Amino acid sequence: MRSLLKQGLKGRKIILASKSPRRQELLRGLEIDFEIRVKEVDESFDPSLQGAEVARFLAQVKASAFLSSLQEDEILITSDTTVCLGDEILNKPADRDEAISMLSKLSGQTHSVVSAVALTSEAKQVLFHDETSVHFRELTLEEIEHYVDHYRPFDKAGSYGIQDFIGFIGIDKMNGSYYTVMGLPLHLLYQELSNF
Repeated sequence: MRSLLKQGLKGRKIILASKSPRRQELLRGLEIDFEIRVKEVDESFDPSLQGAEVARFLAQVKASAFLSSLQEDEILITSDTTVCLGDEILNKPADRDEAISMLSKLSGQTHSVVSAVALTSEAKQVLFHDETSVHFRELTLEEIEHYVDHYRPFDKAGSYGIQDFIGFIGIDKMNGSYYTVMGLPLHLLYQELSNF
């Protein structure tokens, strides 16, 4: 099977700067080959930044760590996902207590998930994002504790993965892309890579 996107990339090499197995799985779905490169990056940000601004800023920060080592034929993909409940940004939880606290806040509420992507080459950078609205039914403390103790969502913004147990039992409404909540807005990524 010939990949539609691969034809448009004209032999350029795709680099995914993410150790997230979810993002790797999603990118494979676009039928392209890619290499994984990972660097530790300081993910702190100015508290005056809001939802989409945070995700876009961090996607760019992650890209900047690779600029000096990018080759002429390479396209780097960096991304960040932010969970926002009103004006509050829910990052990755530091520990069990914080994860339980975050999920308790999300219980019975609608929140937004923003995933931003930076496509970067030696010559240019394109930055874009997508936002999805997600609603959780009222979760019991027992359900939340079970999820945190068995799925350990400490590497996930907002303390949950939509593709995990808590997403299966808790999410009753969603407006937007499922894949944006997972961490990559694939419909936009496909378009932007095609035009890059």
